[in-house]
Amino acid sequence: MKGVILAGGLGTRLHPLTGVTNKHLLPIYDRPMIYYPIQCLINAGLREIIIVTGGEHAGDFLKLLGNGKKLGIRELHYTYQEGEGGIADALGLAEDFAEGDKICVVLGDNIIEKNIRQPVGEFFTQPSGARILLKEVSDPQRFGVPRIEDGRIVEVLEKPADPPSRYAVTGIYMYDNDVFDITRTLKPSNRGELEITDVNNEYIRRGDLTYSILNGWWTDAGTFESLYRANCLVAEGGANHVDDDAKTNAPLLSN
Repeated sequence: MKGVILAGGLGTRLHPLTGVTNKHLLPIYDRPMIYYPIQCLINAGLREIIIVTGGEHAGDFLKLLGNGKKLGIRELHYTYQEGEGGIADALGLAEDFAEGDKICVVLGDNIIEKNIRQPVGEFFTQPSGARILLKEVSDPQRFGVPRIEDGRIVEVLEKPADPPSRYAVTGIYMYDNDVFDITRTLKPSNRGELEITDVNNEYIRRGDLTYSILNGWWTDAGTFESLYRANCLVAEGGANHVDDDAKTNAPLLSN
């Protein structure tokens, strides 16, 4: 199983901060934002990672991370997304890297308190399909929101005005290799992008999507408000804490 970090986009909601750097290289308390999704994957036991990025500051990732060895990554790869094709479009660029393996995808601006070792392990033994992580939030209308019936997700709605639940689909997804076939069939949304929600709904249509509830706090950092919140949460209590059952993969990026 391999790790994919999606760190492209222009970060327009964070201008002027992103006028001189990629959003995912902005600081969150005492380290660059990109360190957090890297540590998330490392804590889950994944050591082969690809970063999908884009824009004029893409080369700065290489300057910062190099070959990833100092962070505990066995193999660190990079690929470049041209334009603004959306999350699902960026994901498709990781197909050659995946080499038929299952993948765990983390959006580059997502930060968690604890770790995802258990759901990753559960997906590793899942015969096929996808698994997404949910978190109860106060503002689900900002996110993809699942409609849950009899313990199963029957639909994911993107930024609904009237959310069918209080859960948000976090930016952490696990897919089998069919995901790349699915991305090739997608049509652009009204935003002109290939949406990850459409990928998840296709797995639902196939009856092959499961979910876990994320432990601890979770936040994105794509707006000024959420960027500030992420800094406060990390400053107050740290991030990507490893529970006792995951000490064999202790965080290599912790203080």
